[in-house]
Amino acid sequence: MTAEELARRLDRELKPEAFQDDSHNGLQVANSGRPVRKVAVGVDASAAFFEEAAEAGADFLICHHGVSWGESLARLTGMTWRRVRLLFERDMALYASHLPLDAHPRLGNNAQIARALGLRRLRPFGLYHGNRIGVMGETTTGVSYERFLRQVEHRFGRPVQTMTFGPKRIRRVAVVSGGGADLLAEAAESGVDLFLSGEPRLSAWHTAKELSLHAVFAGHYTTETFGVKALAQWVTRQTGLPTLFIPEAIPY
Repeated sequence: MTAEELARRLDRELKPEAFQDDSHNGLQVANSGRPVRKVAVGVDASAAFFEEAAEAGADFLICHHGVSWGESLARLTGMTWRRVRLLFERDMALYASHLPLDAHPRLGNNAQIARALGLRRLRPFGLYHGNRIGVMGETTTGVSYERFLRQVEHRFGRPVQTMTFGPKRIRRVAVVSGGGADLLAEAAESGVDLFLSGEPRLSAWHTAKELSLHAVFAGHYTTETFGVKALAQWVTRQTGLPTLFIPEAIPY
């Protein structure tokens, strides 16, 4: 299977054409056309990710944040040139999926997080650029805020930042990975008790306080590892190709 063939399979599943996104989703960098032998996944199209993938023998890379955004490849200079050069030198293809991987109902960051937290009755949430990219769900019976926080920290393996202004018991939760703080008001309008995202903003404090809503932030990078891991498993099931997730020690 070539990189172009694998990219077409990914496109059929993720449907990048359905999203208005700053990222140029899909196959961003091709290789020489030789068959794909190993797939590596990561969150960011960083030099560290590329180098580790090459050392592991991967020749098709999948990431959430690619190298091609808006006009970012208008000039191949500086850091962008160094990153693309690594791909060319090692004959590695690069596939990126930003909003499509956030929004996917099974493989997406938000669906995967919601299921990891045991949420039920999942439904789309979080209107962004014309698509609902997050999910909203319910706890089984309603749990205490403190217990839910412990569960979140256990699942993410790290302390979280909190804005504690909501009810004592949590029944409805909205999830938008990464930098989703701007969707706090929509969460309150939807009757949510707790909003979970990756990266806080100063304005989120006032929004959460004035709308009596808990806001929990577990890290931009950390919340967006879920989708690429799920996508790696999907690739192996669909193609039989070996895959690996390459983590980076990013505390945000």
